[in-house]
Amino acid sequence: MYVILLGLPGAGKGTQAANLAETTGLSHITTGELFRDHIYRRGTELGRKAKPYYEAGKLVPDELTIGMLRERIAGPDCALGCLFDGFPRTLEQAEALDEALAERGAAVDRVVYIKVAEEELVRRLAGRWNCRQCGAVYHEASSPPQRPGVCDRCGGELYQREDDKPEVVRQRLEVNLRELGKLLDYYEGRVVEVDGQQDIDGVGREILAVISPS
Repeated sequence: MYVILLGLPGAGKGTQAANLAETTGLSHITTGELFRDHIYRRGTELGRKAKPYYEAGKLVPDELTIGMLRERIAGPDCALGCLFDGFPRTLEQAEALDEALAERGAAVDRVVYIKVAEEELVRRLAGRWNCRQCGAVYHEASSPPQRPGVCDRCGGELYQREDDKPEVVRQRLEVNLRELGKLLDYYEGRVVEVDGQQDIDGVGREILAVISPS
């Protein structure tokens, strides 16, 4: 089963995908993890080309992201399916994903849209901090690290992304909403909407119910 989690920034896609991967056994694929693997762990050619964009906080060109994704879904752990978190972000990426899966005799089975109101997203994003080393995410109100500025998981430095700062959050949401609308139209017929303003466990139960075979 190949499942995509869609939602605006701050909707909880990463948290839900990680929990679902543990519950279902499906591999959890994120663009952030792909970038870190290619850029810092393995130093691949794709990673070398992506590094200037990634470190400048710019969008990595589609052809590089898609190249990394094609390699990833060819891995043995993806043979039975996977959960896509943060990909696709654009219509072009969605089309490329369909093509890559079709080459493997597969297709996207379900698209889950985690819907959260704008005001709640602003609150969530403005307090979010990320680990530079492992990508772990914290929130200064709901899930702070044990030591300020230090990742509990790996000891890496925590930082706030430029686009998570309050003054740019609303603009970021507006831009993302336009792309999200295109994706929802593209996947019409395969999209299930989930209330993302429930607690984490409630959202997880609802997603699991819609992706599990009846």
